Order: sequence, then structure tokens, then C-alpha cells
Amino acid sequence: RGLFVEHAGFLIAAPEYNSSITPLLKNVIDWVSRPAANGSQKSPYVGKLASLLAASPGALGGLRGLNSVRSILTNLGVTVLPQQFALSRANSAFTQEGKLADESAAKAVHGVVSDLSAWIKRLG
Repeated sequence: RGLFVEHAGFLIAAPEYNSSITPLLKNVIDWVSRPAANGSQKSPYVGKLASLLAASPGALGGLRGLNSVRSILTNLGVTVLPQQFALSRANSAFTQEGKLADESAAKAVHGVVSDLSAWIKRLG
């Protein structure tokens, strides 16, 4: 929770789980939204920026899950940037060294991250 409060934005990279988000990600989002133990009223979400990435072995690359994440975060007061990336066929998309094999996919991920960083700098 403290990490979310301290930072102006965050990047969520999530696998798709049965056309939605994983139970672990949903639990993290929910637990972070709980009131602080020290009584602080500072919201970990309101006014923050976020960008989204997904991965799936399927052809859609996790797009259906991203819709769920976007909806949840928006309801919590996060501005989710429109640029996102979903990696299809993720089970075969990486080299032995763990890098994306497709240069266009790597550029797309870099674009999402750069966009988030630029917006945080502009607004910060």
C-alpha cells in the first residue's frame, strides 16, 4: 500500500486468467484499497496514472483481462492511459534469455512504458 501511495503512477503487467484478471491481482488491488493501519486517509489510487500490459498464450494476448483491470482501476479513481499492449502467444514469445523475440512487440512494450513515464513527468 505504501508503494502505491508514494508513487504518481504504476504499470500493471498481467496474465489473462479465464478471460479476466488473476485472483492474485484482484486481491492486491482490493487489499491496497483498504484503509491504512495508521489511520492515514491518503488514497493509494485517486489521482494516479496507470498503464496496462497483458500476456496470454491465446491469440488475443490478454485483451479481455485488460478490460477488467481498466474498469476496476477507473472505479478507484485511477486515470488509466489509453495506450496498452497485449502479448499474444506469450508461451512462445520469449528467447532463452527472457527477451521478447519479436522486435515490434518489444517496441510496443517500450512505448507503453515511455508514455506512462512522460505523462508522470508532465503532471509531476
